[in-house]
Amino acid sequence: MSVSHRRPVPLNKAYRLLNHGPTVLVSAAHDGQRNIMAAAWAMPLDFEPPKVAVVLDKSTWTRQLLEASGTFVLNVPCALQADIVQTVGSTSGLQISQAQGRDKFQAYGLQTFEGEQVQAPMLEGCVAWLECRLLPEPHNHDRYDLFLAEVIAAQADERVFSDGRWHFDGQDGLRTLHHVAGGHFLKIGDPVDGKALKA
Repeated sequence: MSVSHRRPVPLNKAYRLLNHGPTVLVSAAHDGQRNIMAAAWAMPLDFEPPKVAVVLDKSTWTRQLLEASGTFVLNVPCALQADIVQTVGSTSGLQISQAQGRDKFQAYGLQTFEGEQVQAPMLEGCVAWLECRLLPEPHNHDRYDLFLAEVIAAQADERVFSDGRWHFDGQDGLRTLHHVAGGHFLKIGDPVDGKALKA
């Protein structure tokens, strides 16, 4: 995606980037190492300051990098990236690094750009990005694999998100993905205006 389509999202509207339940790609970096993984369980928690929750299994390298750095990015991929989501969600960054001496970004030719607030890589081609600062809750991490964070910067592709709203008309490939298990996804559907419905 051209950088010309990325626009800042006001933090008090950042929750709307996740409110419809898309699959996200979690990226993190620490001490010269970086990784990215898919996560189906992520959600907004608050408006101001905006907070998010994401579940990260103990076995993941992304979680180790996230805990070490205290920051991460939630990248919101689109339908055009379904193969990327499946690939990075079903491979181990640590195993790739140990076997090939390179990370997932290099192994799969993934392009990134730098965020405003955190060092974690931001994946090109997504339709939204939330830069997050970890809110340490060791009990939740250890017992529930649950991580809470404050969103400290957010961006979205103006072709499908502007004025605080998603609008996918004519942009089928940019529709967000929703995981329904077993490597299968749905694309976000068409809007329904609740105000127009009558009892």
